[in-house]
Amino acid sequence: MPNALKIDHSLVLVGLMGAGKSTVGRRLAHRLNLPFVDSDDEIVKAADCSISDIFEIYGEDEFRALEKRVIERLLAEGPMVLATGGGAFINTQTRKRILAASTAIWLNASLDVLVERTSRRGGRPLLADKNPKNILKKLIDERYPVYANAHIMIDTNEDSMDHTVDKIMNALNTEITEKQS
Repeated sequence: MPNALKIDHSLVLVGLMGAGKSTVGRRLAHRLNLPFVDSDDEIVKAADCSISDIFEIYGEDEFRALEKRVIERLLAEGPMVLATGGGAFINTQTRKRILAASTAIWLNASLDVLVERTSRRGGRPLLADKNPKNILKKLIDERYPVYANAHIMIDTNEDSMDHTVDKIMNALNTEITEKQS
């Protein structure tokens, strides 16, 4: 399906781990002919160590400070599809910058879907050696009201990743049409 949308700013995907930000982001970027960047990958490059190691060695506060700097740099680089870590949008300064410089898209998923998806791979420091369902429930309670500040909310529960991309494209088309009228 050809892309008729002209995107002149970054699209930033926010949501909890397991919502599909990286997978959907790659497909959305391909559809829009934009670069795809995962902020977690950029943090790993900047720190020259894994996110798990950053958490273990330096702690979550230092990770969040690095995350803030990396996202700020990425937002200044021009239009892209940017997948952020689950906690990035929670930082007030990072959230304000994302909302001002991009279109924030919240990929929303239910607790059961997140538990199932996050069980597929490791490397998630907030879930390590804990009860993932309880941690994810707590994160939903804390973060979903903040994610609700995003410009667009897309439900990702039962949809294929391609259908989720279609829903984002439709929402972007609606947003662009409304801005032009």
